[in-house]
Amino acid sequence: MILFFRTPAQHIYAVQSAQPLKVDDVHKLEWLFSEAMLLESSTVEGNYVGPRREMITPWSTNAVEITQNMGISGIIRIEEYQVVSQTPSVKGGLEYDPMLQRIYTGLNQEIFTVNKQPEPILEIEDIAAYSAQEGLALSSDEVEYLNGISEKIGRKLTDSEVFGFSQVNSEHCRHKIFNGQFIIDGEEKELSLFKLIRKT
Repeated sequence: MILFFRTPAQHIYAVQSAQPLKVDDVHKLEWLFSEAMLLESSTVEGNYVGPRREMITPWSTNAVEITQNMGISGIIRIEEYQVVSQTPSVKGGLEYDPMLQRIYTGLNQEIFTVNKQPEPILEIEDIAAYSAQEGLALSSDEVEYLNGISEKIGRKLTDSEVFGFSQVNSEHCRHKIFNGQFIIDGEEKELSLFKLIRKT
């Protein structure tokens, strides 16, 4: 079940609970949410911007832990929603991050429900083209290596395999350049850039 609390600033806190909350727990939440009041309705009318249902925010994780420390049990998720003064179809003036947030037309008991089905597995025909399309930045050596793996195992690589390789073999993870051998003016340097950074 999801309970809605409205703040004096008209923000809504949605609290997902595994069981009905005691009256004392409701009072604790009203205090925690800076004098927000529990709404009697199971839905809230209006347009709101808030976190995407698919992603539990770090704020929610902390808020749930705070409720546990307050002695409230059964809270699963808490998220905050801000009222939108214009209709969702009207553009301009509304600033939010569409990667992390979305506009909800009304808040209801399904705001945390995720019905997305996994995409089917995709076999990659052309690894170089897939890398360019998805921005994986695979080098020609890496593409050649992956094509060799594909031949060795006797099947095409999947999208998740190619994507996973690009992540674990990235500069960020492997430090191929930072740990690379530096030759400047024909002279090999004793320390790599990474060793120079570590030396400090």
